[in-house]
Amino acid sequence: MLVSIVSFVIVIAVCVLIHEYGHYITAKILGVQVHEFAFGMGPAILQHRGKNNMLWSWRLFPIGGFCRLAGMNEDNEGEEVIPGMGFDEQPAWKRFFILLNGSLFNIILAVVLMAFFLYGHGVLDMESTRIGEIMSGFPSESAGLHAGDEVLKVNGVNVSKWREMSDKIRMESQKNPDVAFEVRRGGEILTLNVNIPMNEEYGRPMLGVSPSYTRYGFIQACRSSLGYTYRMTMMMLRGLAELILRRQETEVTGPVGIAAMSGRAMRSGVWDFITFIAVIALNLGIMNLFPIPALDGGRLLFVCLEMIVRRRLPVKVENWIHAAGFVVLISIMILITCKDIYSLFLTQ
Repeated sequence: MLVSIVSFVIVIAVCVLIHEYGHYITAKILGVQVHEFAFGMGPAILQHRGKNNMLWSWRLFPIGGFCRLAGMNEDNEGEEVIPGMGFDEQPAWKRFFILLNGSLFNIILAVVLMAFFLYGHGVLDMESTRIGEIMSGFPSESAGLHAGDEVLKVNGVNVSKWREMSDKIRMESQKNPDVAFEVRRGGEILTLNVNIPMNEEYGRPMLGVSPSYTRYGFIQACRSSLGYTYRMTMMMLRGLAELILRRQETEVTGPVGIAAMSGRAMRSGVWDFITFIAVIALNLGIMNLFPIPALDGGRLLFVCLEMIVRRRLPVKVENWIHAAGFVVLISIMILITCKDIYSLFLTQ
């Protein structure tokens, strides 16, 4: 339980603070007044006044934080908005980038963490047939296959990628459990005959090998992280579409579920935890761009409409819409959290 709580706090702190920093730094660059940047939530335990009377605060509960801009209907009593520096006084394009860059910073964080993972840890190499690990108790061990062997042929058929090799082994061993392998070991080409019987536990013939890991160079890791982030985004959007269209059952989780998953990721090791933060950051960034009232995407929708029709919705009306959206979102979050707690107790 303690590991789940600590890991959850770290995940939320990193993802939310990066999001809020995106709003903050964009506002500062574009000349918009910031009342407060807070680390954590709840009562303030330490505060410091900076330039333009901006307040830096450290709050009691280390869960995320917030950036409070002047002129966003969040001004506290006694706070003055410097003329011309309020958020609501800015042209539409400035408000657009301030709202957008919170989510953009989350997406950038996901890309950076994925690049760090690819450079420091690496991923399973599915583009080759090089064996990374021989599993104990499986036919690969008794047949004399070694980690580092590169499979060239299966029953005389050339194979060049892991998936191609795996499918060929399964197909051939189902026809006849005796399968011939041609492998390269160092500079030597070897032929090994392996008996691959049906594995009762897995319900199919199992050779018992896993791919090798490949680590990327710095430049390649940076490039490849964009592709990995794009694929994660597409998977997330497809899952959401299937949930909305009810094509299949898709699991939705809230803070309790995220805490449980973050605890499992931390216990699995630092690299699993880093990839988990990347996934949560990406989800937070993408979901926040959805055109839903109270989210950045809802505010961006109003700004985009303003730029198109050259007319702004009254601020009070827009604030009322966002307040109503916030109530709906909080209600949904409470329901999801109750479901998470119920599921958590069922699994005890």
